Amino acid sequence: MTQVTDHGGGVRSIRVPIPDNPLGTTLVHLVDTDLGPVLIDTGWDDPASWDALAAGLTACGVSVAEVHGVVITHHHPDHHGLSGKVREASGAWIAMHALDTAIVRRTRENRPDRWFSYMADKLASSGAPEEHVALLRAARTARLSTGLPAFAPALPDREIVPGELLDLAGRRLRAIWTPGHTPGHVCLHLEETHPAALPGNGRLFSGDHLLPRITPHIGLYEDPDDGGGPPCSNEVESLGDVADPLGDYLDALERVGRLNPAEVLPAHQHAFTDAPGRVRELLAHHEDRLTGLLALLSTPLTSWQLAERMEWNRPWDQIPFTSRNIAVSEAEAHVRRLVKLGRAEAVTGSDPVTYVAL
Repeated sequence: MTQVTDHGGGVRSIRVPIPDNPLGTTLVHLVDTDLGPVLIDTGWDDPASWDALAAGLTACGVSVAEVHGVVITHHHPDHHGLSGKVREASGAWIAMHALDTAIVRRTRENRPDRWFSYMADKLASSGAPEEHVALLRAARTARLSTGLPAFAPALPDREIVPGELLDLAGRRLRAIWTPGHTPGHVCLHLEETHPAALPGNGRLFSGDHLLPRITPHIGLYEDPDDGGGPPCSNEVESLGDVADPLGDYLDALERVGRLNPAEVLPAHQHAFTDAPGRVRELLAHHEDRLTGLLALLSTPLTSWQLAERMEWNRPWDQIPFTSRNIAVSEAEAHVRRLVKLGRAEAVTGSDPVTYVAL
């Protein structure tokens, strides 16, 4: 597979591997500016990933030390992981939306064992069986006994402000806030004529918001500090006040579709055209999924029971431990959308909380 792709007009992409992940690679985009090259995302913090990024930059005729800035679409480690090393090697600035920067800051300040405790409690409240939760608690205990390493992603030093042009000399790159995959996810609209004169409005660096063949994971935004986990039995009436990641994502999809970029440059897979068509497919996919969930919720179910019954890319008994946790979070995001729409409700007094269609 070609490591570097030239998209024309001073834009190239570098395939940076993600260790042990079916996505395979992150597409790190390199944008030439009058003050030097700027990266959009950096890839996973792993020696092989770092070597691939450095080799890709060399193939583009620059070195890591020449990188002028780093623009991060969202805080996930396959996008933000190598940002600190790039800054150490080059002195580059790092820019991120304030909401994701806040998550990075909390991640740096929280003890790693707190995340294990939080996730175990969250899974228990979703109705996960004790044998599943016990594996997470055991992992926490084992890691504490051997010394749990801190996770300290690089703290950005610039803020991406939605609607504003980024400070890139000689380029017009505007930030578009597209929450859903994370609260501070941004797409970046290159407001310049397409180098191949394709019809449409410039080019869009879409991060994980808009991908050509897969749907991004839309789970819950919660972390140990936001107090917004799944409600307890005495909190079901407050569910309408909490975040709605899927609703955020669908709203942002429609805005991106109306933008009608000539070409989309995503962070995974490959560049593609017809963004409005892809948006329509994703909107239809999530509406079909919500309709299917309503049918499942003809009887009360916990989030875990709902995830067990949903359609995935393999049978539930073949889904690995970590992927089950992600699936439950996605089920929770979808049932929360149904509650927000008034199409389902949490059953008062249920513990763990169950939901039922209206």
